[in-house]
Amino acid sequence: MQNNLIRLKVIGISYSQTQSGAYALILAEENGERRVPIIIGGFEAQAIVIKLENLEPPRPLTHDLFKTFAEACGVTVEQVLINKLREGIFYSQIICTDGEKRFQIDSRTSDAVALALRFECPIFIDAQILNEAGIVMSATTEEEQKQSGLNPQKKSPPATSEYGEFTAEELKDMLTDAIAREDYEQAAAIRDEMARRKEKE
Repeated sequence: MQNNLIRLKVIGISYSQTQSGAYALILAEENGERRVPIIIGGFEAQAIVIKLENLEPPRPLTHDLFKTFAEACGVTVEQVLINKLREGIFYSQIICTDGEKRFQIDSRTSDAVALALRFECPIFIDAQILNEAGIVMSATTEEEQKQSGLNPQKKSPPATSEYGEFTAEELKDMLTDAIAREDYEQAAAIRDEMARRKEKE
């Protein structure tokens, strides 16, 4: 493992009210306080929650089928790596082995996490990406540690397009408030707006 990789753990899933039909996947630094909120689709959210809750679907989901197929071919997943962040979108690689050679498969981060849970393999993120996208938490609440299902957020954040009207100082205050309320999808949207502005500087 490279020295610039940081291991993550899956905290849970919450409804995204910034995007209809989407959810926020919350990953956390294993030995730290930073969180990485990632907006994902409903199907991927379901696939992740089913594994987090140790539920058995009546028929194999796509990620279960992938695991069965891979194992039948003598292939296993060693680790997942979140290796790129472009315009607010996270990109990942699935590191596989057939016992003799290792190879990498490009993947959406949601699919990569769903597979990591099924193969019980570690999830890593490039330290530079965590520095850029991570949200520092002052403390981890007991409720967050127990969160693993689809939990709706009580407050509805404004649409992402509306963040362009706020000043940098206002965005910082809004980010602090969103984190205090554990409204991670809003925090992610504000963080993305701040990152876009930084890229234009």
